Amino acid sequence: MGKIIGIDLGTTNSCLAVLEGGEPTIITNPEGGRTTPSVVGFTKDNQRLVGQTAKRQAVTNPENTVFSIKRFMGRMHKEVSTEISEVPYKVDKNSSGAVVVKVRDKEYTPP
Repeated sequence: MGKIIGIDLGTTNSCLAVLEGGEPTIITNPEGGRTTPSVVGFTKDNQRLVGQTAKRQAVTNPENTVFSIKRFMGRMHKEVSTEISEVPYKVDKNSSGAVVVKVRDKEYTPP
């Protein structure tokens, strides 16, 4: 039987755990941390970065670094004008009026 996983998707950090022997065990990230920044970055050559690596490149590449995506999940564009003003990346709407994030000529829809 497969393992059961739990995901804590936070606005700032996220955490992943599995059940081992009936007890939750946190899965550490490549840097050894128990939490990972909830950040995704896209480089000029369309490489996708996540976590701490993405957070570090946000200083030099803010318009292609997505963070605080949880604030846009399940929301319509007309509901998030304040949140849009607080992020450097492009937030738009799709044909249904739902939020989409535009990065390097691609659109991503938060779940």
